[in-house]
Amino acid sequence: MTPLHITHHDAADGPVLRVAGELDYEQAAALRRQVESLALGPSQVLTLDLSGLQFCDSTGITALLAARQHAQAADGDIVLTAVPPTLLRVLAMVGLDQIFTLRDGGEPPPPVA
Repeated sequence: MTPLHITHHDAADGPVLRVAGELDYEQAAALRRQVESLALGPSQVLTLDLSGLQFCDSTGITALLAARQHAQAADGDIVLTAVPPTLLRVLAMVGLDQIFTLRDGGEPPPPVA
């Protein structure tokens, strides 16, 4: 098991969290706490850089949805960047690729049969 590691920096359009390791049942609360501690203003964008993410289960996806909810409650937005291909495929399978803004994720996932 790779522990979750979250780093934070501010960009011109809002906070950026780089998420690395495994986002699973045992680790998802850490991401939720980090996101909830962010003060987002209207029109700011919360960027979650997932380039270091090695694994994400359904609890991790729920934490991503909670981050989206946090951003929207502040009249802001959320962007997922560098989404690993396996997570991108899962997001596409359940339709979450339609509600998240995805950037720098590489090739789109193969169609779901």
